[in-house]
Amino acid sequence: TRMSVLILGENGTGKEHIAQHIHARSKQPDKPFVEVDCGALQPSLAQSAFFGHVKGAFTGADNDKAGYFQEADGGTLFLDEVGNLSMDMQQLLLRVIQERRYRPVGAKEDRTADVRIIAATNEDLNKAVVEKRFRQDLLFRLQEYVIVVPPLRDCPEDIIPLAEFFREIANRELERDVKGFSASACNALQTYMWPGNVRELQHAVERAVILAPGKLLEPDNFMLRPPYSSTTGDLETLNLME
Repeated sequence: TRMSVLILGENGTGKEHIAQHIHARSKQPDKPFVEVDCGALQPSLAQSAFFGHVKGAFTGADNDKAGYFQEADGGTLFLDEVGNLSMDMQQLLLRVIQERRYRPVGAKEDRTADVRIIAATNEDLNKAVVEKRFRQDLLFRLQEYVIVVPPLRDCPEDIIPLAEFFREIANRELERDVKGFSASACNALQTYMWPGNVRELQHAVERAVILAPGKLLEPDNFMLRPPYSSTTGDLETLNLME
């Protein structure tokens, strides 16, 4: 469908991967998939970044410039960490989603916004609405369909299959020939809390493949952090390190 999708989950759970998969299974998989890191946008440049601008629109606008909506025309616009958008940009984005039209900075005519919106965040947007940091009407528009991605620590059955997948990739990219994981390594991976989720697991396996002296990966090859608590976070890690 063309419904807007909101993907919720902690950092490192694979929200962008899911967004790409949704696009690939859509009716427009051959159209662009454009990712926007909302946390990296400068508020003063956000409007031009999204909608583009025409030559002479402001000082330094020496040429016409396409924005994200034009780049994603017919395809998917992925708004990563959408909770970081300024309130002004949220209002402009709401108008585009409602009216399916936008106007480049300095232009005299609107353009059609033919894009499918997928947004993602690790933030509680309902709390942000209460704190007046996020528009409720925009949230309603973005959450036509919601996908909640669980943290890796809640899916222990996924850890070893993912680790095997990353081992195969690492072998290929690093020109190694590591065959698998020892029983003690599997136990270490399945009992670790993975505060960085799938991304941390991928990096841990890549490092282990580089460090492994033999054909099997052992616990010492992974360089995992000290015990992590999902309730107290890194504070407990720091205390243990001290």
